[in-house]
Amino acid sequence: MDRHEVEALLTQVAAGNVGVTEACDQLAQAPFADLGYARPDLHRGLLTGQSEVIYGAGKTAEQIAGITQALVAGGQQRVLITRLDADKADAVRTILAQGADPELADAFAYHELPRIGIVGDMPEPSGRSYVVIAAAGTSDLYCAEEAALTAEMLGSRVVRLYDVGVAGIHRLLAHTAEIQGASVVVTVAGMEGALASVVGGLARSPVIAVPTSVGYGASLGGVAALLSMLNSCASGVSVVNIDNGFGAGYQAALIDHVGL
Repeated sequence: MDRHEVEALLTQVAAGNVGVTEACDQLAQAPFADLGYARPDLHRGLLTGQSEVIYGAGKTAEQIAGITQALVAGGQQRVLITRLDADKADAVRTILAQGADPELADAFAYHELPRIGIVGDMPEPSGRSYVVIAAAGTSDLYCAEEAALTAEMLGSRVVRLYDVGVAGIHRLLAHTAEIQGASVVVTVAGMEGALASVVGGLARSPVIAVPTSVGYGASLGGVAALLSMLNSCASGVSVVNIDNGFGAGYQAALIDHVGL
């Protein structure tokens, strides 16, 4: 249950549509569900403004489905599942269809490129402006889409600028207006990771750099891009971990909602 849901519940109490006892029962539920193998946080949205997210890698389909069901039963309107491979996603959908609320299977959508599962509809954008996700090359899109879908799930409007790497810098400069109008820009790049510094010299807003593991041997699985981004000479550039599109998208959405 997040802050908006609590406000909606209290509004219903004030209007006489929900009784005080019923409202107390809803608010008094444990702040987490103890499933034995996991303790889904039911009050994360109330505390931080953003609800619990499931990290799918290392979890079984049964565990992911169980956590999803617990979050929805606890009042969470939509669930984001990251690092979810296609076979496991099919199994999750099957388990949800056989569960107590089989409609969850119909509400489950899988995005193969970023390996993301989503239960529920995308929210309407509610940020100050929009988030730009700029990806250097097509090979970086798995990470860029993870960032983009995460930001959208958290209520930001996303403008995607893909294949705008520095090897053909005119492709990036053609989008200077979009970059300068954003509340935050996420740059996603492998190889030498130069995109972050170039965008940092154009943007009026914070730039979040995401190094990817794309590149030849000396890129060292993204370490070269990571070090390049950490040593950026452009002001206002911060860096997340290698391939951490989720972390960048989450942070971007927070920046996009500052003061709202």
